[in-house]
Amino acid sequence: MKNRTPLVASVMLSAVLLTGCSAAAATHPAGGQGTHDGGHHQSTGVPARAAAEGPSDAAKMVCGDQPMDRLVAILKLDAPPHTVNDWADSTFTCTYHLDQASPAVPGSLDISVQEARDEATALEYFDAMQALAPDATPIDGLANLGFPAYETADGKAVFQKDSFVLTVDASGLPAAVGPDAVTRNALAYQLATTILACWVEHG
Repeated sequence: MKNRTPLVASVMLSAVLLTGCSAAAATHPAGGQGTHDGGHHQSTGVPARAAAEGPSDAAKMVCGDQPMDRLVAILKLDAPPHTVNDWADSTFTCTYHLDQASPAVPGSLDISVQEARDEATALEYFDAMQALAPDATPIDGLANLGFPAYETADGKAVFQKDSFVLTVDASGLPAAVGPDAVTRNALAYQLATTILACWVEHG
């Protein structure tokens, strides 16, 4: 973000890298949906490229322990929220139903990963998304962790790494959420960098 200090970004990444990362244990058929009860998942090891029949381990990390734990900590939720995931059009999406975890946090949050055939294609997809996004603002300096990134005024954070385009979409939430009144942009950014740190660790 334009006014985010480089120190905050670098400290945040270092802290997440020390925690270790794991992917979601549950897998679902292509185009299917599934849920989990908020419990912890088993690690599936180093992320692999997506096969035609389903998402890669790296993509499934968006429904894993680290994003969930980070979300619970940031918003001070009493319990992990219910999630639903979907795989369609080479995109894995995990929807966090926050309103079911806390009445103080109405709405839901989507984290998705578009899987491209290679890095160049992913960058083309990212560039197209940024060009079409209203009020898109590049995330510059150390805050982007060295990856192409932008945010939107309504609470989306988008990063491109390798053959992946990661989108954290908090636009379905109020402008400020949780007891600490965290902005949806700050929430989206923190969750995105948590996932990127997992990818860096296992990449």
